[in-house]
Amino acid sequence: MDHYEEIKESTRNEGRVYALNYYSKEFKKYIQAYMTEARWLNSNYKPTSEEYIRVSMDTSGYELMTTICYIGMGDKTTEDIFNWVSNGPKIVNAAAVICRLMDDIVSNEFEQKRGHVSSFVECYMKQYDISRQAAIQEGQKRIVDAWKDINEECLRPTEVSMPFLTRILNLSRFMDVVYKDKDNFTNTEGEMKTFIKALLVDPVPI
Repeated sequence: MDHYEEIKESTRNEGRVYALNYYSKEFKKYIQAYMTEARWLNSNYKPTSEEYIRVSMDTSGYELMTTICYIGMGDKTTEDIFNWVSNGPKIVNAAAVICRLMDDIVSNEFEQKRGHVSSFVECYMKQYDISRQAAIQEGQKRIVDAWKDINEECLRPTEVSMPFLTRILNLSRFMDVVYKDKDNFTNTEGEMKTFIKALLVDPVPI
């Protein structure tokens, strides 16, 4: 709530109430998607991979994070740009796919042990009656395809300018830090702690 109030105050002071409206819309979508996943878990329902991707792209939070990033860019971000994000453009969808599938591939076995909603890996295994490794390979293929979509959008920007696309690109790059080989989001004491220390604590030699 504090975060919401800060955004509300700053957008109102800047005369950009429309930005708060888009933030609220994305936040509601994010929460509703988590509620859907909670219902799946409580009813022991295993969705198809298509159902799962559709909902879990929202729980990845990428449209929400992109909207927050754009609020931070001040009055450069017009209402048209917020509207563009809310309509699920190709590059934002690709970024959400990368986040969701990279997370699922490295964390699915641990999450299933502690009682978690089925990941893409489990959904795809059940739907097509294939091995875990085959489902992981399908996820990896989709990640490659999503990167191709991001590259295409960045090479030929048409709807919004590069400064806005770069925010989405950088959010996707961050997934390589968090989920490339293991779940550094859950296991923060290893590489992630080293990365954060190097970025924020250790002095930079001049």
